[in-house]
Amino acid sequence: MTISAPSIVTSNHQYSVWTHHSSSLLPLTQLILIINPHLHPYPLTHSTGTTQTVTERRKEAKTKQDMEGKEQDVSLGANKFPERQPIGTAAQSQDDGKDYQEPPPAPLFEPSELTSWSFYRAGIAEFVATFLFLYITILTVMGVNRSPSKCQSVGIQGIAWAFGGMIFALVYCTAGISGGHINPAVTFGLFLARKLSLTRALFYMVMQVLGAICGAGVVKGFEGKTRYGLYKGGANFVAPGYTKGDGLGAEIVGTFILVYTVFSATDAKRSARDSHVPILAPLPIGFAVFLVHLATIPITGTGINPARSLGASIIFNKDLGWDDHWIFWVGPFIGAALAALYHQVVIRAIPFKSK
Repeated sequence: MTISAPSIVTSNHQYSVWTHHSSSLLPLTQLILIINPHLHPYPLTHSTGTTQTVTERRKEAKTKQDMEGKEQDVSLGANKFPERQPIGTAAQSQDDGKDYQEPPPAPLFEPSELTSWSFYRAGIAEFVATFLFLYITILTVMGVNRSPSKCQSVGIQGIAWAFGGMIFALVYCTAGISGGHINPAVTFGLFLARKLSLTRALFYMVMQVLGAICGAGVVKGFEGKTRYGLYKGGANFVAPGYTKGDGLGAEIVGTFILVYTVFSATDAKRSARDSHVPILAPLPIGFAVFLVHLATIPITGTGINPARSLGASIIFNKDLGWDDHWIFWVGPFIGAALAALYHQVVIRAIPFKSK
């Protein structure tokens, strides 16, 4: 006798639960296969003619999901912590056919900042950082100058390490609050690149200068007026044997190196690709300051920071500190402008491929 079997339709295939000429049930594994062919542990051949195991399907799905997640990380990485990356904020984007998408530039004037506590907190951070910077560095310069012999002092190398090391430490401490500028030339370069408003730039510069004056003043209080004046108070001036043009050129090139390093080390386009970059950013900045000091201390004492030069000159207050003082404003501002132009127009014009 023939038993008519009920049918199950799955994926355009019709299966019979029972055989047509037998009353016995199919084995359990075959029944599972009939209900859901994807659960079968062995390769299945479909109408497309391809053979694929469940494990391979899962592996392919996981690989696709991982790739989508990585692309999303690259797309959003630069803007994940915007408050910690105030300098470079360009994110990767493939939606508009570009290699990356620039954020809108900072407005020229931002009156609303004047009512924000974070604005004043950033200014205080710049004041304290510049105060500590001048305190440690000028004290180091004074110690080297009063040493009876080079063997008993840290020498030029020690002075360079003091400047570079303090920048490294202070940028690390203040980058998440104010951006860690600690230098009007850096602030000026970032303003030209439209990374911050004129309101914030001017406020930063004022706080940096005040911090520098206070830092140099504390050193004078420690050393005493006579000894402080004897060792020139760490003021910047063009050394004998060099012309004013030499000093100006040294300041332009030195500041260019510093500001260019700042732009490159904190570029969020790079941060989107290399997650460790924001953490390591203070290191190349401090190292750049160290190297510039090694090269230019014999020429100008190395300014590359108008606040540092002005603070030392005001407290020293001798003709030697004022005769060449214009060099330590004009030079750093020209160098910062050239670095901003080079980075924004030349370097950032090179597309970055995320794939």
